[in-house]
Amino acid sequence: MHRNLGVFTSREVPLWKLFAQWQGKATGYTKGRDRSFHFGTQSHKIVGMISHLGPQLGVANGIALAEKLQESSKLAVVFTGEGGTSEGDFHEALNVASVWKLPVIFIIENNGYALSTPTEEQYACKQLSDRAKGYGMESRQLDGNNVVEVYSKLKSLFKDVRRRPRPVLVECMTFRMRGHEEASGTKYVPEKLMKKWEKKDPLVNFERFLKEEGLLNSKKSEKIRAEIAAEIDENWSKAIAQPEATFSEAEEIQDVYAPHRPEPVYANGGSSTLRLIDAVSDGLRHAMRRFNDLVIMGQDIAEYGGVFKVTEGFIEEFGKGRVRNTPICESTIVSAGMGLSISGMKAVVEMQFGDFVSSGFNPIVNYLAKTHYRWGQAADVVVRMPCGAGVGAGPFHSQTNEAWFTKTPGLKVVYPAFPYDAKGLLISSIEDPNPVLFFEHKKLYRSISEAVPDDYYNLPLGKARLVRKGDRMTLVTYGAGVHWALEVLEQHPELQIDLVDLRTLVPLDMDSIEESVRKTGKLLIVQEDSLFGGLASEIAAQIGERCFQHLDAPIKRLGSLDTPIPFAKSLEAGYLPQNRLKQALLDLYHF
Repeated sequence: MHRNLGVFTSREVPLWKLFAQWQGKATGYTKGRDRSFHFGTQSHKIVGMISHLGPQLGVANGIALAEKLQESSKLAVVFTGEGGTSEGDFHEALNVASVWKLPVIFIIENNGYALSTPTEEQYACKQLSDRAKGYGMESRQLDGNNVVEVYSKLKSLFKDVRRRPRPVLVECMTFRMRGHEEASGTKYVPEKLMKKWEKKDPLVNFERFLKEEGLLNSKKSEKIRAEIAAEIDENWSKAIAQPEATFSEAEEIQDVYAPHRPEPVYANGGSSTLRLIDAVSDGLRHAMRRFNDLVIMGQDIAEYGGVFKVTEGFIEEFGKGRVRNTPICESTIVSAGMGLSISGMKAVVEMQFGDFVSSGFNPIVNYLAKTHYRWGQAADVVVRMPCGAGVGAGPFHSQTNEAWFTKTPGLKVVYPAFPYDAKGLLISSIEDPNPVLFFEHKKLYRSISEAVPDDYYNLPLGKARLVRKGDRMTLVTYGAGVHWALEVLEQHPELQIDLVDLRTLVPLDMDSIEESVRKTGKLLIVQEDSLFGGLASEIAAQIGERCFQHLDAPIKRLGSLDTPIPFAKSLEAGYLPQNRLKQALLDLYHF
């Protein structure tokens, strides 16, 4: 929901706590971290929104999916304004809800203006409820100012949807007699229109109706008003007396992530030689067996097994309810993963290619990343990201775009280079109740093999791996960069180099990097991503601050060119830093 005060009060959310939230008090639902009524509360079954509006519709889909899978006979209701229906997430959400036959009611509060933009400048269809036809959905249009009509018809509709789960679009025709928010005013509204809707005031007309029906008289009405006024005054006084939000750096940092104390699980028994792609698949399969509430979603992942065949054979073991093909709509599927988490389930979302995550960027960086910090709700979602160049896939199927996410507080970013790490780190990512971007390099999928335990096991996030030991220089990298470095070191076994594989980019194991640099005095950081603004720059800056007096040479960074990724083999080879690594390493080593 988006600031829906009427629903908050009808759900009996304590009025003083609403006031405290509104005033940014420490006892508000967001501890002063978000404004107005931008919050959620599980105890009242109210789900917090974000100001981008659209993703909340997909979140409702995820909650409805959880109810459907659990056969609960419950449903989700989500509100949007007529302006919000222009966002792509609205159309994605309706499409997914219709295809999956989800028990969700989409309510459009059509009040004629998106802030100050009138409906004729927002859409050309006659009624927004007509849009349901394009998605094979039922729709209703209600007089949103008629209390009896809204109550009776929605009550009947909810009962029917519980009996026969399906999505329904409801358009409530209403109006705002005040501004979108207090600062905007209503000068943009013609006076004639204001007078027209003033006659349709739902409270005035409902009071008149109750009196006509003999259910209310003036004396009782005055008593109710007095009681409400007293309740407001009492709760306002209580809210004002609440403590102001006070800054604590430790608490602010602590609340970015949901608490998680992982218990190490060590492998017992035998092992098998697996490629990296097999290890990812094996880890995902083990997690599906361990967590019965885990759902995986993605394009072509069911019968087809995904374009890289990671989930091949999964529907035979886990069924189509938990292994779900999705329409091409990354944004609402990420949001649906958030909805599953709100319902106490786990979600893994596969991006067909990591590049396509840009279509789901908003809910990842604005919803998943910020939800726990804002109102204490975990976002138990893993987004799998097949990524990387070296396979001639061109500008839209080759990016390694981890820097888009390492900058965003609230996300964790994992990037394994070896099959053993891929399985253990994927399991840990799924165990973790926080949102994780899990990068899987396509070039490594079928080119790297090693012994991987057959059992379920996990590996700690935030701990780098020392692949080679030496005391003359430190080389820090991750993903394909680890294997580029190993190739150079095989050609030059005389080089005494600490080769550090980061494995996890957020949280970043700066302690291991610092320990190595203090020993060697030299540092080269290699990333496949284009150089400017990447993780290498952050590591270089931190080491410069921490270890300046221990350095025997300038810190060096090596990355791809600051261009899009080209398709032709020769151009791609020139783009990547792989062919420049040997010289860069030797130059710094002999500095």
